[in-house]
Amino acid sequence: MTSHVMPTYGRLDVTFERGEGAWLWDDNNKQYLDALSGIAVCGLGHAHPAVHRAICKQSEKLLHTSNIYRIGVQEQLADRLISLSGMENVFFCNSGAEANEAAIKIARKFGHERGIDNPAVIVTEKSFHGRTLATLSATGNAKIQKGFEPLVDGFIRAPYNNIGAIESTLSQNPNIVAILVEPIQGEGGINIPASDYLNKIRALCDRHNLLMMLDEIQSGIGRTGKFLAYQHNGLLPDVCTLAKALGNGVPVGACLAAGKAATILTAGNHGSTFGGNPLACSAALAVLDVIENDNLIASAETKGHAISTGLAKQLQGNPHIIEIRYKGLMIGIELDEPCSELVQMALAQGLLINVTQEKIIRLLPPLIIDDMQIKQLVETLATLIAQFTAKLSTLSDHAA
Repeated sequence: MTSHVMPTYGRLDVTFERGEGAWLWDDNNKQYLDALSGIAVCGLGHAHPAVHRAICKQSEKLLHTSNIYRIGVQEQLADRLISLSGMENVFFCNSGAEANEAAIKIARKFGHERGIDNPAVIVTEKSFHGRTLATLSATGNAKIQKGFEPLVDGFIRAPYNNIGAIESTLSQNPNIVAILVEPIQGEGGINIPASDYLNKIRALCDRHNLLMMLDEIQSGIGRTGKFLAYQHNGLLPDVCTLAKALGNGVPVGACLAAGKAATILTAGNHGSTFGGNPLACSAALAVLDVIENDNLIASAETKGHAISTGLAKQLQGNPHIIEIRYKGLMIGIELDEPCSELVQMALAQGLLINVTQEKIIRLLPPLIIDDMQIKQLVETLATLIAQFTAKLSTLSDHAA
C-alpha cells in the first residue's frame, strides 16, 4: 500500500498496535521486548497506568489556553524540576531540539549583553543536538548536515572528552560565550567521558565567564542512575536541556537555567504556542511521581550493570567485541565491523535494539525493565551477536 507520509525515515517494516510495560505487540499480535524505549522516551514503558490516568483526567478539563495566561500545572512542573535539578527556572517547549534552540538563544543574548557582536559556542565532535537549522549546525555529524548548507554560524567544534582541545579553542577565539556538551553522547555511540570531564568544563566556564550548557535530552530523567547525569559530578550547569523521557511519549521539552543564565530571556524574547500546555505538564508530573515513588533512578544503575556484565560474560573472548560501556541504562556494545544487520535480526527474534555510528549496538531499555526481561534481553542479544560475528569470521577466513 502506498504511504503518503514523507520518507524522512528508513522505517523498519513493522507496525505496533499496543504496548504494556517493556512489551510491544504488532498488528499480527507478535510480541517484542522493547530495549530501545522509543529512543529513550518511554522510560516508564508503554501504557503506564499513572501516565494514562493523568492524561485522561487533564483531557477532561483543559488542553490549551496559551502562554499569555498563567498555567497552574506548568508552574507545578517547573517547581518539581527545579527541586530535582537544583536549577532556578524553566522554559517549556515541545521537543529536545526546541529546548536546545532556547539554550542557544540564551547563549547568544548572553554574549550580546557582554558586548560580543558574533558570539560563538563550543560544541563537540559526534554530538547530536537536533535537526532544526541551529541545532543541526551545532551537531557534530557531517552526514546529517549534508544538503542543508549554509549552516548557522557561531559553532566551533572540538573533540569530545578532550579538555586540552577546549582550552586551545578558547585561547584562539575571544568570541566564545558558552560550551554545549552532552554528559554522555547517545547518538554518538554511548560515549562516556572521563569522570572529571564535566568538572573541568565547569572550571573553564567559571574562569572565562562562559555558560556551561548540558544537553541531557537522552541522559536525563533517571536514565544514568541520577535524575540528571551531571549530578554524578556534584556540579550545577548554567543551562540544562531536557525532553524525551520527561513526558513518556507526550511531547514536552524544557530548558532549565540557573545563575547568570536565569535572567537572560525576558518577555518577548522567546515563546512556544504549545510549550508547557496543561496536558503535557500533567503527563510529565505523573512521570516524575512514578520515578521518585518507585525508586527507579537508583535501580537504573543496578539494571544497567546486570545487562552489561551479563553481555560481557556471554561474549567473553569474542574477538569482534571492542568494548561494552554503560552508565545506568545507557548501554553501548561496540563491534569492529558495521553491524546494522543486527537490528533486523533482533526484530525477527522479537527484540528491539538500535545501531548507531554503524558499529555500536545501542540499548536504552525502560527503567521499569524487570529481572526476567533483563535475562531474556541478554540471552537473545548475546546469541544474535555470536551468530553475526561468527559469520564475520567466516567471511574473513574466506577472504584470507
